[in-house]
Amino acid sequence: MELDLEFVRAQFPAFEERSLKGQAFFENAGGSYACAPVVDRLTRFYRERKVQPYGVFDASRVGGEEMDSARIRLAAMLGVAPDEVSFGPSTTQNVYVLAQAFRQYLNAGDAIVVTNQDHEANSGAWRRLADEGIEIREWQIDPDTGHLDPADLGALLDERVRLLVFPHCSNIVGEINDVKAICSIAQDAGVFTCVDGVSYAPHGLPDVGDLGADIYLFSAYKTYGPHQGVMAIRGDVGMSLPAQGHWFNADVLYQRFTPAGPDHAQVAAMAGVADYFDVLYAHHFSAHDIPSERASAVHDLMRNHEISLTQPLLDFLKDRPGVRLIGPVDAARRAPTIALELDQPGEKAAAALAPHGIMAGGGDFYGVRPLEALGIDRKKGVLRLSFVHYTSAGEIDRLIQALDHVL
Repeated sequence: MELDLEFVRAQFPAFEERSLKGQAFFENAGGSYACAPVVDRLTRFYRERKVQPYGVFDASRVGGEEMDSARIRLAAMLGVAPDEVSFGPSTTQNVYVLAQAFRQYLNAGDAIVVTNQDHEANSGAWRRLADEGIEIREWQIDPDTGHLDPADLGALLDERVRLLVFPHCSNIVGEINDVKAICSIAQDAGVFTCVDGVSYAPHGLPDVGDLGADIYLFSAYKTYGPHQGVMAIRGDVGMSLPAQGHWFNADVLYQRFTPAGPDHAQVAAMAGVADYFDVLYAHHFSAHDIPSERASAVHDLMRNHEISLTQPLLDFLKDRPGVRLIGPVDAARRAPTIALELDQPGEKAAAALAPHGIMAGGGDFYGVRPLEALGIDRKKGVLRLSFVHYTSAGEIDRLIQALDHVL
């Protein structure tokens, strides 16, 4: 089954926006376009439901129901229980709250394994626990390729390690890590796992239940939704950690790690992401009642389209003089988030692409640790080209032509 790109792009108002005409969007790793159901739900909530939710009058009651629907539907797509999904203002904030819970849960001398492949969102808060007497061990990438080798993990895991923190894929390296295998290694060692899915989820929602991760996090504003962080946490793990929200909400799993009140409108608008996936499924496939299997089919549809677009770009870049392509050259092994070390600063190259109608980014993208591990000067940074399933083959051709001119 091939993705119906015309149908897909019709679901995104940005492609009808006059100010964006003639622009090809290649900075999706920083935030994707929002799909129409999200825009519509957010607008409706602000117009009709902008009151305190869960009250007795209609506007309040319906607002609360929309918030609950978003959580329940998204949980079903991720293959987890409805109370195992919660929302926060960002993934960085969600990780910070989690780190505070683990700070109270762990004892001095316990250890956490982190990586130097991570975005700082899933690294800094954990590393700061060293100030509380927690040992921090680093699972390091290959300095040439950026690869995170599971064969190196066994030597890091012993009876003192309580938590392993790693990315589904890096926003710099782009390689897709084998989360299921890594979680299995950790589980055999009695170690909790926390997976940063921010750079993977835009390319298809994962079946978190099948992956085996104890905690899985991603950002809705990179998965066609509002600016929210999404966290799925296994029930027994979540209930064993100290609650970080109001004490009287401590018996409700999806409220335990929400210290402040949620953004009602944005949480309700998250149902629009579920709407979009369901519409995409219904357009391409016959009916299926299990939400996680519908999401899985859409995941594969997205990935197959992305792989077909990514490979020609990788083939153009891999032997280009003056270009260091970070991560795998096989599109099936990576997300379409492609970082390039060039002779010039990444931001300068991105600026040179802009007159060609190419919207790309340059800099460190809060991936300072992987850049340093790869021997790349943070100030120089990289040119990053990132796209998702709504990108067209014609836009890839335009990108290649523009790169050929700029490089």
